[in-house]
Order: sequence, then structure tokens, then C-alpha cells
Amino acid sequence: MGRKDWPRCPVIYEIYPRSFLDTTGSGAGDLNGILQNLDHVADLGADAIWIAPFYHSPLEDGGYDIESHCEVDPALGNIDTFRKILDRAHDAGLKVLTDQVLNHTSKRHRWFDKSARREEGFDDLYVWRDPKSDGTPPNNWMSYFGTPAWTWDHRREQYYCHQFLPCQPNLNLRNTEVQKALQDQMAFWRDLGVDGFRLDAVTAYLYDETFADNPVATPDVRKLVAGPFSSPYARQDHVYDLLPGDGAAYCEKVRQWAGEDLYLLGEINVGNRSVAIANSFTETGRLDAAYTLDFAESGFSAKVVANVIARMQESDPGQGGRVTMWLSSHDQARHLSRDGDGSARDARFMSLACGVLPGPWMIYQGEELGLPQPDLSRAETGDPFDLLFWPDGPGRDGARVPLPWTEEGATRGFTNGTPWRPMRWETGISVAAQKDDPGSVLAFYRNLLALRREYCWTDGEFLCAEADGSIFHLVMKQGEATFQAVLNFGKESVPITPVHGTLLVATEDAVSASDLPPRSGGIWLSA
Repeated sequence: MGRKDWPRCPVIYEIYPRSFLDTTGSGAGDLNGILQNLDHVADLGADAIWIAPFYHSPLEDGGYDIESHCEVDPALGNIDTFRKILDRAHDAGLKVLTDQVLNHTSKRHRWFDKSARREEGFDDLYVWRDPKSDGTPPNNWMSYFGTPAWTWDHRREQYYCHQFLPCQPNLNLRNTEVQKALQDQMAFWRDLGVDGFRLDAVTAYLYDETFADNPVATPDVRKLVAGPFSSPYARQDHVYDLLPGDGAAYCEKVRQWAGEDLYLLGEINVGNRSVAIANSFTETGRLDAAYTLDFAESGFSAKVVANVIARMQESDPGQGGRVTMWLSSHDQARHLSRDGDGSARDARFMSLACGVLPGPWMIYQGEELGLPQPDLSRAETGDPFDLLFWPDGPGRDGARVPLPWTEEGATRGFTNGTPWRPMRWETGISVAAQKDDPGSVLAFYRNLLALRREYCWTDGEFLCAEADGSIFHLVMKQGEATFQAVLNFGKESVPITPVHGTLLVATEDAVSASDLPPRSGGIWLSA
């Protein structure tokens, strides 16, 4: 499957607007900041940008609690600036994806108050249920954040469902009026000229209409449930509140609403059978690609990578293109600290290990600089998920600390004001410090993306993907060329079976065809 003018396996760079660049002195990034620094992304070699929500929002959940889905938040700019971003991105050869948050709205959305008051035409727009006879919630469903998925509304004398925070009531996506509104919403952004949508929480759209209690998760299932293992959410097998039989098929509606030319990327936020579910959501007539939480929640190791690739191949033998690879995002702690040691060595190694795998590749802003996960105190943290599990939350606010553009001053070129999250970056890690340094992490990313585009190795046939201890070995065939990637995920040097061919890229000079230093790897080409 491929969309008009899109590469089969694009590199998509995520921009979290509030942390990219501030041009007003407010301390928070804005659309004009994206406009001014798009060249950084184009020079990196990405195919597209995904801009996280910039819509009108109370910001109770980082912008994913949306009050108006077709209105730019005034604190971030206006629609004219967004049009300029589209024009400049397209001139630079970049596609543009925006978020579509179809699962829920902000509680402050004009619909919710009307629905709570049972106004005609609004009564069934959200998921409402009567209490049990004793006044308790309708069932045992838990929200993804680990709290009950039901909140009482005294005006209606019913509970409303929210699979995330109470400020994010679930829309009733089976309701035809809701569907018409979402279709119009997507048409608004499509007609402006966006090239695709990232679909937030796509596996949370529907629920089983029996509203039965979720069963207790067995130990094996519990290990696979998305979210913190210590959360009560992980104690349930989410068979009724997520993905009933028509869950994946609902994406056929979404495809119709988006049209045939737009690229659709879905977030698979379930752990059970994640890759099989991603494949079902990306069947013909549905989404183009989806990404799972496997690497972020199971760890980025040779064994985990081989397991993900094996599960991909079960329904798509020899091919990639549907399951997207990624390591960091606005929702997860930065991978360089989560799964690495924070060093430039690990930044190069992990980028090569992820970038060589089949499928699209998502890069989160700042990972091309080798940014580690910053430490924030409780007083410096505002993210509700982080605070619910403090100090053991997912680290979302740390991942959203603003980018260092220069070496000068405490705010490193991000703002002339006080940054919305404190910036305590080490020296030498900024864009300015790395952009002309051929040995920098930024230079390595640029080279890797250029080679990936030149040789299109992710578009080929995958002949082998296996783990042997700390070594991961991948063999790909593209036309008459064969590519081999050998990666050492371990902390000790390891001799390898000699690899024949031309070494295209290596994470360090000591990489050879017969020996890999710790946390290193290379890609070889043999015609």
C-alpha cells in the first residue's frame, strides 16, 4: 500500500510545538517557531513532520484534551501561520501530518455541557451509563492512567466513560452525528493541504456494547498490558473496553473520511498481541502504518527486536512498511536514558539499530542531538500521568523539556522568557554545537538518513532477522543488492562471523567485518 507522493517507509519527525522554539517570549514554543526552524528538519533528511496538537486546549493533558479541533490555540499562533508552515514544509520537500484525536474531547468542549444536560441532538454524543443500584460505576473498567474509567455527572445523574483522564470524556464513535462531525473535522485539515494524519489512541475508539466487566489478567497477559506494570490498569485483560470485533474495521470509515491520498499513521496503545493488531489496522483500505509500544515498554534489546520482527513477518512475510519503528516520543521517557547510558555512542548505536529495521521510522525532536532524559523535581512536573505514579511515572514531562538550539544563556536559544519546563542541558549538545561537527550525533543521523533514502533498504525483502545473545543480525535484499546489518546490543566486544561486502555505515571506527565493540554495529552492502 502506498499513498500519492509518499515513500513506502517514510522517516517522520515528531514536533511537540510547546518545546520546539518560542518566538514570543512566553516560555512555550509556538507555530512560528516551527516555521522558523523547519530547515533543521529538512537538513536532517526526514520525509515528513508530525506536529503534535496545537489546537485550542486547556492543557490538562499536554494538548490532547481538545476544546476545538479546528481552531489553533491562540497561545501557539493562528491558522495563517499554520498555512505558512505547510507552504514552507512542502517547498523543503517535507510532508506534514497533524494529530487527529477522535477518541475524546476536552470536558470543556461545547458538546459536553449540552450532552450532560441532555439537550436534544447532543444526548448521545458521549458514552453515558447508569450506575449500579448501589450507585457505583457501571462496571470495573479502568482508565489508561490507572484510575476508574467512569466519573459521575450530577446534572445527568449518570457516569461518563473516559479511557484517559476525567477531563477527556469519550466520544460515542458509533453515533452518526459524531461520525459526521469527525468527517468534517478531517476534511477541514485535508482541504488546508495537510498530507496525512497521526491518529491518537486508535485502538481505544470502540468498546463492547455489553459493558461487561473486564476479566482479571493472567500473569502472562499482565506482562503485555500497556502502561506501568504497577498500575491497576495492568491487572485487567482489556477485552471489553478496547477493540471489540469491529475495532480495526472502523478504520475503513476513517480512511473514507481522510480520502485516498492522505497517509494515516495509528497509535496502537495496547500490549496484548500488539503487532498482530497493528497488522489488522493496516490491512488494505485502512491505515498505512501503525506503531506499537513494544520497544518503549519491553526494552530495546536484540531479543525484543527479533521478536517484533518475527511477529511482523507472520502476516506480512518478507516485507516491512506497516509497523513503524520508534524509540522516543512526547509520551515516553527519552530512550537514550531509558534503554541506554546517555552517551553519544549509545545515541549512534540505537539510531542505527532502529533506522535499519523494516517499516517507517519515527524520530522524536531532539533525539538527533543525543538528548538524554532530564531529571525534574515533583515541583517542576505538571504532567498528570507522571504525578499519579511519582516518582516512577513514564517521564512524559522530562521528554518535553525544550530543545537547546544554541550554547548561549540558560535557555539555550529556545526562548527569551522563562521556559515552561527547566532546561539544564549539558554544554556541547545544542544544534549550534553539532551542526558543523562531522563527529557529532547530529551528523551521524544525517548520514544514516541519507543512506537509508539512497539505498531504500527498508523497502526490500527481509531474508533474516535473528538474535543470538547480544547480537542481532538482519539480512535484506533490494533488487540485486543484499544488505546485512549486524548489531551488538551487549556491553562487551564480540567476534562475529565475517561479513563480506562494503561497509556503508558504522557507529564507530573500531567496527569491523569480524568484530563488534560494545554497543556498536554496521551495515554492509554486497552486490
